[in-house]
Amino acid sequence: MKPKNLFLSVYFLIAAFGLVWASDISGKWVAQVPGRGGQTREQTFTLKVEGDKLTGTVSGRQADTAISEGKISGDEISFSVTNEFNGNVIKFLYKGKVTGDEIKFTRTREGGDQPPQEFTAKRAQ
Repeated sequence: MKPKNLFLSVYFLIAAFGLVWASDISGKWVAQVPGRGGQTREQTFTLKVEGDKLTGTVSGRQADTAISEGKISGDEISFSVTNEFNGNVIKFLYKGKVTGDEIKFTRTREGGDQPPQEFTAKRAQ
């Protein structure tokens, strides 16, 4: 094998390994999430990646809620969480971009007229 081909092969192998490693977001992530009245509350995201499927839970005030419709594509993730408050079902849609040990999230309420909320989750140590 010529040195140039060997170099290119090694380069692409390292690049592919880096992409696989970078997209492994399985584990716990912690964020200060905006709430009512400008207050924030800590939420823990426990994520698990299997191929392009994302599963896990989001901690809430009373219990953990399962993630639905979870997807991962490169450094982009998305999922939804459905909660019930006072007999009303509310669905939150999350979109995030992974950068190292951070996920920059945008959260919207399905059918809501509120602006999207942005926050950053950090990998729990």
